[in-house]
Amino acid sequence: MARLRVEKMREAIKQEISNMLLHDVKDPRIQSITVTGVDLTNDMSLAKIYVTVYGTQDKQEEAWKALNNALGFMRTQIAKRIRLRFAPSLVLVKDTSMEYSAHIEGILKKIKEKEDYHG
Repeated sequence: MARLRVEKMREAIKQEISNMLLHDVKDPRIQSITVTGVDLTNDMSLAKIYVTVYGTQDKQEEAWKALNNALGFMRTQIAKRIRLRFAPSLVLVKDTSMEYSAHIEGILKKIKEKEDYHG
């Protein structure tokens, strides 16, 4: 039963943070960001928010700084919107799975090209 509550809370936090980034956080540096997942401890005291930041390296770094500056605002809003007595501490984690996937795809493409060439 408690596990189901944690699962629902993870989804609610993911949804609310995505909405906040789209509509409420006014920092112009926060653009092209996707919330890819949320891990929540069983006692719901800590939420790891996985985000993918798109753009050039400079834009990614600026967006990352802006995201970290907005953490307090986001935590307060989560407590209000989900009606929690205690909001979990939020930690941002860069989700690099898309970059990794593109890297692996590139390697596989090179292998296929070599096979076709030597074929």
